[in-house]
Amino acid sequence: MKLPKLKRKKSVIKIHNTKIVDYYSWIHQEDILSVLSDPSKLQKEVKEYLKEENTYTEKFFKDTKKLQNKLFTEIKSKIKLSDKSVQYKDKRYSYWTKTTASGNYTKYLRKKHNTKISEIYWDGDKEKNKYNTAYFGIGDLSVSYDDKLLGYSLDLKGSEYYSIFLRNIKTKKEYNISIDKTNGSILFSYNSKYFFYTKLDSNHRSKEIYLHEIYGKNKRDKLIYKEHVDRFTVRISATSDEKYYVISSGDHSTNKCYLLPGNLKSLKPKLFKDYKENISLSLDSWNKYFYLHTNENAENFKVIRSSHKIPESFEEVIKPKKNTLIGNPIMLVDWMIWIEKKNANYFIYVRNNSNMQTRELNLFKNNVKQISCARYEKNDSSNYIYISYSTPITPNKTLLYNLKTDKYKVVKTQIIPSGFNEKNYIVERLYANSHDNKQIPLTIIRHKKTKIDGNAKVLLYGYGSYGSSIGNGFSSNKFALIDRGIIWANAHIRGGMECGMSWWKEGKMLNKKNTFEDYISCANFLIKKKYTKKKQIIGMGGSAGGLLMGAVLNQVPEIFLGAVLAVPFVDSLTTNLDHSLPLTVGEFKEFGNAKKYKKHFEYIKSYAPYNNIKKQKYPHMFVTTSLFDNRVLFDEPTKYVAKLRQFKTDKNILLLKTEMEAGHGGKTGRDASIEELAQDFSFILKISQIKN
Repeated sequence: MKLPKLKRKKSVIKIHNTKIVDYYSWIHQEDILSVLSDPSKLQKEVKEYLKEENTYTEKFFKDTKKLQNKLFTEIKSKIKLSDKSVQYKDKRYSYWTKTTASGNYTKYLRKKHNTKISEIYWDGDKEKNKYNTAYFGIGDLSVSYDDKLLGYSLDLKGSEYYSIFLRNIKTKKEYNISIDKTNGSILFSYNSKYFFYTKLDSNHRSKEIYLHEIYGKNKRDKLIYKEHVDRFTVRISATSDEKYYVISSGDHSTNKCYLLPGNLKSLKPKLFKDYKENISLSLDSWNKYFYLHTNENAENFKVIRSSHKIPESFEEVIKPKKNTLIGNPIMLVDWMIWIEKKNANYFIYVRNNSNMQTRELNLFKNNVKQISCARYEKNDSSNYIYISYSTPITPNKTLLYNLKTDKYKVVKTQIIPSGFNEKNYIVERLYANSHDNKQIPLTIIRHKKTKIDGNAKVLLYGYGSYGSSIGNGFSSNKFALIDRGIIWANAHIRGGMECGMSWWKEGKMLNKKNTFEDYISCANFLIKKKYTKKKQIIGMGGSAGGLLMGAVLNQVPEIFLGAVLAVPFVDSLTTNLDHSLPLTVGEFKEFGNAKKYKKHFEYIKSYAPYNNIKKQKYPHMFVTTSLFDNRVLFDEPTKYVAKLRQFKTDKNILLLKTEMEAGHGGKTGRDASIEELAQDFSFILKISQIKN
């Protein structure tokens, strides 16, 4: 089959005395955001090209159909299809979720205390069938405080424009409510007479918070807060003591907080703390105190509090630690519980509120582990919490832990139906020396039979943006590759927060190239230590992880056998220059503002994947995108692949697959998600020449 070829139309823009020539910018039509709501507005020529690329991709995968089916069956066999979560004990009901062997979507259940009769108040499969759409995105499922109402929000395209609906749980009656173009979040008032929601503006940004009266005759919803700072978006949350609502407005690096009284006697938000650049705030109220989780004068966060009576006078509750991230605490009458993270590892701490003694719950001896905790019940005087634990080779366990007696029982263990023996696998935490002598954590997972002799293939996964960390938790999916002799490695590179806030700061803005250098250093380290060799590494990253892939493939393509780029942020300069796009202005403190500052422009231009494609050999590449993706618009990967086809000097595989009915997260439903993964893995195995 002939290689797909996108028409070239020269365009030139001039900025900061620099000309940028682009032959594929024409596919970014002026009303491109309207395509997210109405695909019929997509240029016909572009639609035909995307279909042509999909046909070409299908041809490549034709001889992998049996392998994909085998991988699908194998991955699915590692999932307990009929399963249920642990229960959360609310005031009148216990709530939990379950999945079934025949279904693709989750069911939500509850039962009254002291009864054995349970009810399904949301059946994802039945709800999807009502709409008969390929995509079925659930934004929020919120039960009112009186347990009578279910608020739910749906996105039926993947564009993350959610419509909000309301239902009486007992009678199943739908209220005559449909609120469109929201971000999907629903927060009921404590008296269950109202709910808050957030509207999206014309640029798909969360800018306005409204209050909807459920039972009254007032058909006009009340605007509670509107954000005027261009780069800020808003959200509203409840406080732990149910005495206030907190409105937070900000971007990735800073925010401000407002308070609304829980009784809603005043609907005018009161500013609690204004924003300062690079200072993050998380506000809560508990037991007559306001609690702030903040990095002000504490790089890796601390927790301070002030009394409701004197809110401006703070005292330290949890002290900051060097190179250790302090998490937001869970509040109980007698206890405070929080997670700390250091060197890409997790630790859980408990404070006794009576004697103020703090101790680590050192329950798990593994050096590489994932720990989380959650409330067991609504009762504030409870001594119980849930603690979840796993490692890259240890399936998840959930403990019901008594903080008073230090006794616990395992209430849920992740079952692998097809069988799993963690003794067959090895986890290692190693450190690669980067270009500036920083030690970059690497988590390596391999089968014990895979030899360290330089001949193995390595899948090197990375992300490295927004302070988002790659966790150490168990995922059964990756063993489809590990069992076939591929070593899986997670690179905890800068741009994430695995090693504290400085780890993030050193991988963003004018330090962004550290992210790429760290990843390259990890790859070279794996070669040096004979885990693999050149042209045996498969890179993998999605979204901002796709930016990482695109940048390193331009720099050192000779290291890689191939790469999988999922919804990749590869035209980062063009996107940064376009302030009308949904995410651009909110990311000025992550990547910079190339339109305003020449220094930012030159720096982003020097690494932006699309702008730095050159005549050289590139490895095998599988690039995916979605037509309704509002975060990384489909035109970015499309332009990127078209330009690669023009410049690359090799005959290696280059594929573009566009999901025509999906969003940033791909398809919805369990089976569809597994199918996508099986295809990714079949690509990796095919280029690795591993047939089984």
